[in-house]
Amino acid sequence: MKRSLLPAALLAASLATPAFAQAPDRIAALEARMQALEADAAAMKKQAEEAEAALAEARAEIAALKEQAAAAPAVAATDAETTAEQAPAEPAPEEAPIAETPSASGANGNAFNPAISIVLDGQAAHHSLDPDAYARAGFPLVGEGGPSAQGISLGESEVTMSANIDDKFYGQLTVALDGEGDAGVEEAFVDTTTLPDGLSLRFGRFFSNLGYLNSHHAHTDKFSDRPLAYQALLGNQYGDDGLQLRWVAPTDLFLEVGGEVFRGASFPAGGAGRGGTGTRTLFAHLGGEIGDETEWLAGVSALDAQAEGAEDGFTGRTRLYVADGTWKWAPQGNFKDGGVTLRGEYLVEHRDGDYLDPVDPAFDQPWDGRRAGAYLEGVYRINRNWETGLRLDRLWADADGPYASDFDPRRESIVLTWRNSEFSLVRLQLSHDEPRQDRDDDAVYLQYQMSLGAHGAHKF
Repeated sequence: MKRSLLPAALLAASLATPAFAQAPDRIAALEARMQALEADAAAMKKQAEEAEAALAEARAEIAALKEQAAAAPAVAATDAETTAEQAPAEPAPEEAPIAETPSASGANGNAFNPAISIVLDGQAAHHSLDPDAYARAGFPLVGEGGPSAQGISLGESEVTMSANIDDKFYGQLTVALDGEGDAGVEEAFVDTTTLPDGLSLRFGRFFSNLGYLNSHHAHTDKFSDRPLAYQALLGNQYGDDGLQLRWVAPTDLFLEVGGEVFRGASFPAGGAGRGGTGTRTLFAHLGGEIGDETEWLAGVSALDAQAEGAEDGFTGRTRLYVADGTWKWAPQGNFKDGGVTLRGEYLVEHRDGDYLDPVDPAFDQPWDGRRAGAYLEGVYRINRNWETGLRLDRLWADADGPYASDFDPRRESIVLTWRNSEFSLVRLQLSHDEPRQDRDDDAVYLQYQMSLGAHGAHKF
């Protein structure tokens, strides 16, 4: 029995020997594989750490850029106002909604094409002097430069449509509807978005970049009506069919210069003189920041118009020069929650031509004279819902000519505005107006403005 077991044991040992001989090689291969996997894992971990670091750096850069964009004096504009329709690269957005963003800074894409906004406006007004008997010494009433209607009335509502047309153009159309139900094209223009070196071109119908307020839609004003200087010398606001070329300098300070050519069909021009190029303008604005809480903007402008039967009976050349300045302060630069805005403009007009009486065409006399107007307003933003302000208006009549007067009209206004949101406001305004000697108009306005639809950026 022992002899028979020995060969079996030897046979089993001979069969097992190759398996034991292969074990060290298999272990070595597995260890090498493990080392390779560990190396791959370490490399992947390093890549993940590098990706996280890059992501954190990108987030920090985006936050810094957002802070710079919020604090920088940028322009519109393109309402933005354009260009937002055209003031400094439009820092601190204002409160009321509007679709006037354009221009060289480029228009943002819209969820709907085109974006549509509607501004509803109305008021109740009481005048101590009958608006139908209102007359202003030295300055005939032209355009929309007269007082508002007595009692309850629907103001001028606006419907605006705007959109990027393609990769090179932006377009905007604003239709105004007055309280009588009449509609008219207020603005209809196209802006370029890709011209090089800070250049932008606008063509169509639009408000001139003359002065400060003129390029802004009236519903963005801080008062219920335009200053006397705008009412008397510009018929409330100068807009016309034309072409504008504007350049914004690549500097830390906001600097824009530009010029415009208009048809010359609107006051203070008239008759589309000079072969349909009756009005020309030049403008320049400079603005910037002082620390984190103060912003400023200053500008000079000039208008040269050839009138052929203007609304006030003038035929000849009108030159209008404007100086404007704006100063804003707010804690930490947060203008929505509080702050102070001071603004003023001074307008000087020189006329050289003839006056033809609209009532008696046989009455013709030379008109060579100078008139002027100015306003200064201060607005205190108490908080996100309330603001109050004071405005002082003054006109200087001509001592000679068809509207000569020894009396210079003046007006003082105070305002209190409540905003429920960026889309709605109710405004109470009290005004004491002295349009001519021994004639005063004490007026009370209760105004509402409601905005529906798209909400674009505002100018400075």
